[in-house]
Amino acid sequence: MYLVNYVLTVNEFCGYIIIRIPKKGVRRTMSILKVSAKSSPNSIAGALTGFIKEEGAAEIQAVGAGALNQAIKAIAIARGFVAPLGIELVCIPAFTEVDIDGQEKTAIRLIVEPRK
Repeated sequence: MYLVNYVLTVNEFCGYIIIRIPKKGVRRTMSILKVSAKSSPNSIAGALTGFIKEEGAAEIQAVGAGALNQAIKAIAIARGFVAPLGIELVCIPAFTEVDIDGQEKTAIRLIVEPRK
């Protein structure tokens, strides 16, 4: 169970960015940021930085080359935000299947966490 905390942008291709925060009493899971080609990298980077500070890790999902480009830019920006705090971010890419308008699509999943 999740509560939608903040919607950053709307896009007919990929949907929207959702920042998910678990309800109280529910086991915490990694937050998922869904990125579209029209998403602002600075906004994504700010949200990503917040999740890294609060939860220790975050997950970004992107469908398509444009969305992946925005996600990678956001990770680079977020690295600059947390570097003064002594946090070095790493990104672990993977494939995942997502359902968009009833169709199965392959998405890139980027797990972002501090280097251990």
